[in-house]
Amino acid sequence: VQLQASGGGLVQAGGSLRLSCAASGSIFSINAMGWYRQAPGKQRELVADITSGGNTNYADSVKGRFTVSRDNAKNTVYLQMNSLKPEDTAVYYCNAGRVILYGGPYEYDYWGQGTQVTVSS
Repeated sequence: VQLQASGGGLVQAGGSLRLSCAASGSIFSINAMGWYRQAPGKQRELVADITSGGNTNYADSVKGRFTVSRDNAKNTVYLQMNSLKPEDTAVYYCNAGRVILYGGPYEYDYWGQGTQVTVSS
């Protein structure tokens, strides 16, 4: 299974970016897909995730500014980031959690390679 993330870049404070992450491989189902971020000198933290049923979860710091969505048919998760702040600067990683492969029954977690988001003040 591979997760390919895209959409990072440099943006001014107040601007917007949209991240995408597509999972590929012999995937039967993915329970949760989401985004984490890691800023220099800090631990990786959850930004937002979404279950296959559409239930979402957000970090308090991004509520009202970021929106996570998902296309189950394409095994793709998106993160729309609006009103970006310099403190949102980090490497953003996508995650696919509790993945069941064809032939099952075990569940696995997978990570994408990370995409840099830089917000200038």
